[in-house]
Amino acid sequence: MTEPRGARSRGLEPAGARSRGPDGRSTDVLAGSGPPAWLASMLNHCNRCGGRLVHGPIAGEDRDRLSCVDCGHVAYLNPRLVVTTLPVTEDGDVILIRRGFEPGRGLWAQPGGFLEIDETPTEGAIRETLEETGLIVVPGEIVGLYARLEAAVIVLVYESAIAGGEARISPEAQEVRAFAPHAIPWSEIAFRTTYWALVDWLARRRPELVPGAEPFGWTSGGTG
Repeated sequence: MTEPRGARSRGLEPAGARSRGPDGRSTDVLAGSGPPAWLASMLNHCNRCGGRLVHGPIAGEDRDRLSCVDCGHVAYLNPRLVVTTLPVTEDGDVILIRRGFEPGRGLWAQPGGFLEIDETPTEGAIRETLEETGLIVVPGEIVGLYARLEAAVIVLVYESAIAGGEARISPEAQEVRAFAPHAIPWSEIAFRTTYWALVDWLARRRPELVPGAEPFGWTSGGTG
């Protein structure tokens, strides 16, 4: 049977893909693969005694872990949380930024960044959006959570109203632009997390529009 146009963009993947949940659409890395190589390469020494860390089986654990050969301390690794927004204008357009840094420099993504240890996700999303765009936003509904296992992050995306401020460029944003839903630059999206957040936002607000196809190449690393 022919797959309906736009079906994959609407999250209607085969049953095997659905087992990962909608947050798994944004990564091809398999669960249980351990930390990404770039992160593992930086984790060489125990933060308790300075001994050497090795990755392997641990008694009482159901998966391989990093542990210290000297004191036995287990170095548990957890993903970092990236908090982002899709600011929406009164006309229903969505604000995106043209990234100023690698990865994805020159491509479009939603504003956001890493959550600080002493703030709530909402506070972090407001702060990051203000820093990058000059806009004061009020986060509302959560559009979704999206995994980037290759970057060791989980991306939280809020649909947000614009309450004040004035759009401006910043070191993180070469350009801040409002896009009508039918004019989203699908071929220039920086991250798969951004792509799927926009797909889910459109499905909620403008379901009659069919998202563009996923770009062929995706950037790695970063916070989007």
